[in-house]
Amino acid sequence: MGKTETTLAQFTLNFPTQDIPADVMHLAKRCVMNSCGVALFATLDPAIDILLDFLRAEGCASQATVIGKGLRTSPQNAALANGFLGHFEDYDDTHTTVIHPTAPIMPAALAVSEPRVVNGKEFLAAFAVGVEVACRIGLVIYKHFREGAAHWHITNTCGVLGAAAAAGRLLKLSEQQMVYAFAIAGTQASGVREVFGSMCKPFHAGKAAQNGLVAALLAQRGFTGTDGIFEGERGLVAIMAKGHDINEATADLGTRWELRQNGLKPYACGQANHGLLDAVLALRKKKGVSLETIKHMQGSVQQFAPALVRRRHPRSGLESKFCYYHSMAAAMIDGQALPAQFTDARAADPTVAALRDRINFSEDPSLSRRAAAVTLELNDGTTYTEKIEHPTGTPGNPMSDAMVQEKFSGLARAVMGAEKAAKAQRALWDIDKLSDVRELMPVLTR
Repeated sequence: MGKTETTLAQFTLNFPTQDIPADVMHLAKRCVMNSCGVALFATLDPAIDILLDFLRAEGCASQATVIGKGLRTSPQNAALANGFLGHFEDYDDTHTTVIHPTAPIMPAALAVSEPRVVNGKEFLAAFAVGVEVACRIGLVIYKHFREGAAHWHITNTCGVLGAAAAAGRLLKLSEQQMVYAFAIAGTQASGVREVFGSMCKPFHAGKAAQNGLVAALLAQRGFTGTDGIFEGERGLVAIMAKGHDINEATADLGTRWELRQNGLKPYACGQANHGLLDAVLALRKKKGVSLETIKHMQGSVQQFAPALVRRRHPRSGLESKFCYYHSMAAAMIDGQALPAQFTDARAADPTVAALRDRINFSEDPSLSRRAAAVTLELNDGTTYTEKIEHPTGTPGNPMSDAMVQEKFSGLARAVMGAEKAAKAQRALWDIDKLSDVRELMPVLTR
């Protein structure tokens, strides 16, 4: 077996839960709470009803639960639905690699936990280990993309590995089974970025959760795969990366934790917008600034995110989440960038559209990767410039626990009311104390 495959399998299955640093377990808990809040809110959109109508028609065994909806279905179907919900609003977490780890990984762990007894600490440990696998392989690929490889959606191509790892740990696979589970997961890696701005983007996260879980369940039953999915010359890493060192995937394993490089989003849109949004919200408070006095806004980033500059005027709420122009315009007008700013109605609003026409962008290689700058020019010639080095929610400027709780409460209250939202928040904040993770499901159903 390949050394990388063996090392990651051993780590996945055997790293002691009690040896995972306390801050990492706390970060895992924050991710779970955040994802559950986003998933709950996403149940308000008709998109989930399309998916659930399809799943109901299959008539699967009732073994796992869809968050917010209470539908009982098969574990793989629940993983698909919950992964879809967790990424639908694009309001979830983002790692340095731009992997959104919780949406594909947590639902797989949750689906495995429902047919059996899994305590809260083991659940969090499985999630943390899954993030480690996905993001470490992601780092190797992300730093060394082959031509065209960046067009694939890394949340799916690497998230599926993390989902397999989390599920495999909870299923107590053997080392050989885990290696094969990585292979079964890796050969299902998929998802192209052209579909960003449609229901397909969150579908990627759902499929990664489902496919990773299927990989672990098949491996448990004796299904085989290659032992070189990471090191093989035709394996996942080799076809995605060039000039890489696969040993980077296991360097400092167990001491350097990737959850520390994962951030939660304060804004309900693509992460590449967030520095610009911080700048706009600061500029909005400057003297003399109003919708009527703005002549022009100029945004700068190190390098354009192609999906965010392809259309000045988005055609839907989902598209508006991937639009620099819309994000800045809506935030300047409304003073926030929450789900309400990224609806079909807001995308079509003529006032927002008029301001979008007064915004332009440029690339500035002198900026750091996540930094952004915005210059605002008023009709009287006054100019203001705001530069953001570390956008809110990134590892360099993380959301506080209070901010995470406030975000969850706002999302959950919209679905289930204040009393149930508060109960759900308490349960999630104490998840590490649960003797059975299944106790969560009743409080996560409206």
